[in-house]
This record gives sequence, structure tokens and C-alpha cells, in this order.
Amino acid sequence: MDDRIDLIHTYIASYLEQIAIRLILIAMEINTLIAFLSPFLPFLLRLGGKAAETATESATKKFGAASWAKAQAVWAKLRPKVEAKESAQEAALDVANAPEDEDLQVALKVQLKKLLDQDEALVNAIVQILQADGSDGTPGIQIVQNVIGDDNPVIGQVTGGQIVFGAVKGNVTHG
Repeated sequence: MDDRIDLIHTYIASYLEQIAIRLILIAMEINTLIAFLSPFLPFLLRLGGKAAETATESATKKFGAASWAKAQAVWAKLRPKVEAKESAQEAALDVANAPEDEDLQVALKVQLKKLLDQDEALVNAIVQILQADGSDGTPGIQIVQNVIGDDNPVIGQVTGGQIVFGAVKGNVTHG
């Protein structure tokens, strides 16, 4: 009897651990999604008619064709859900008007989390888009950070989904 109880406890603990890991991954994916999508929202929300051509040209110049195409693909998946929910639409518009405002990004994150929690197929579709390599062979997710100062924290994601955390030490010049 004790062996069966131990087995049940082990099974439940394993199941709860899997749920916890899934929740952590969803949170990380939403953070990645917000970090990726925020700079594109001003361009994505201007789409329509002549504004679409101007937005595409501007975004391609600023971010590169591969990144712009990926942002458009992600937004094509998200847009119907965002437009169907007034609070999500308002949060997206707020971030489009101030893409670097972290408070507004948090509000959008909350709204997207609610949408994504209800639609696992949407989560999987977006993850697949973000992880896909660009047509030029560029790895799926790239996070660019400008870090100024010593011992400042950095976060990134490398090919294969491995998360990298660290700190910049000393002077680093790249480019």
C-alpha cells in the first residue's frame, strides 16, 4: 500500500512540475513576444492603403526585411484576437504610441497572457514563427540589448531555446 501511495505522490509531483515548467515557458515566451513585437507595433498598426507601403518601407529599413516579415507573421496571428478584445486592443495601441514605455508593455503583456492562456494553438503558432530561422539563415529569436555600465544584467536566448543570463563585465565594444 505504501508503495502505491509513494508512486501516486511521485506521479503528482512530476505532473505539477510539468505544469510549472509550462507556465514558466509561457511567461518567457510572452516576455520574448513583447520584447520582439513592441518596436514593430507603430508600423503594424498603421497598415492599410498608402500607410501600409510607407510602414513597410520604414520598418524594412529600420529592422531589416526578415525581422519585419516575422513581425507581420506574428501580428497576423495575434491581430484577430487582439481586435476582438477591447482592453487588448487599447494596450496594443498604447504600446504602439510609446513602444519603449515599460509600464505600457506590462499592460500589453497581461492582455496577451490572457489571450494566449485561452488558446494553446495560437501559442504554438507564435512560438513556431519566433523560432523559425529567417530566409537569410538568421537564427529564430534575436534579442538586441544596449547595455551601458559595468556589471549590468543581460538576458538573451540563443539557438536551440537555451536561455542565457549574465552580466557585462568591463568594456565591451561590438560592431
